Order: sequence, then structure tokens, then C-alpha cells
Amino acid sequence: MTTQTIAPRTPPRDDPGTTPCPVCQHSFTPNGRQTYCSTICRKIAFRRRHQQNGPAVTVPTARPRRQITVYECPACGERLLGEQRCPDCHTFARRIGVGGSCPHCEEPVAITDLLNDAAVTTQPAPPTPHPAPVGKTVAPRGQN
Repeated sequence: MTTQTIAPRTPPRDDPGTTPCPVCQHSFTPNGRQTYCSTICRKIAFRRRHQQNGPAVTVPTARPRRQITVYECPACGERLLGEQRCPDCHTFARRIGVGGSCPHCEEPVAITDLLNDAAVTTQPAPPTPHPAPVGKTVAPRGQN
């Protein structure tokens, strides 16, 4: 004897059951061949179907940054351009940042070395006090 499982049937279209709106997933009772729950959802669906494709986004090819990265040996302090391992100490160097060779002395120089320390800081500037409105005097707190 075999047991048969009966799959749930979808209600016929003339059944007064509820249908989910394809735009907002809100359940509603359709009138006739109504597909969307409201005029707003119908218009949104129309706009989505007839939407123009935006401009094609081109992602630039990835370039290796190792050749332009400055490293510094933690043992001897020597700076290296594009080399992660110190040839003298045979230890791995730590990354300083993007840079290049100095045009005067040919030593590796990182961009962060050339910039002013104030421009590199990541801390926000202290808040400036708001100016007092024109025509009103503001007394400091605690002094009335």
C-alpha cells in the first residue's frame, strides 16, 4: 500500500482569497484581474519595468602597489622601496606607506613623510563656539 501526499493547491482566480502585492508584499483581496494592492504600487511597478539603465560602470584594473610601497626594516632601520625583506638583516620589513625614491638622494621616501603632520591627523578639530546672535548678549553659565 502506498501513501500519497497531496500537494496544496493554489486557489482558483475566482476564489475570494487574498493575494500578495508583488511590489510591497501586502496581502489584499483583488477585484477582477487586479495585480497590485494600490495605484501607488502599480505606478512603482511600471516605473521599474520601464526604467532606463544607468551608464555602464567600468572598474579600473587592479594595479600592484608593492612597487610603490616603502618598507622599513625593524632591525636596522633601512628603508626599502618595493622590497618586503631586508637584504642585510634577512628580516621582514614593516610597511610605511605609498611613496617613491627621493629625487635628490635616491632614498625611499613615503608620502606621509612629505606631508605636514597636521594634514595627516585623523582626529577631528575641536568644536568652535557658536557666535552670539546679533542684538542679544549671552552671559556665561552660572553668572546671572
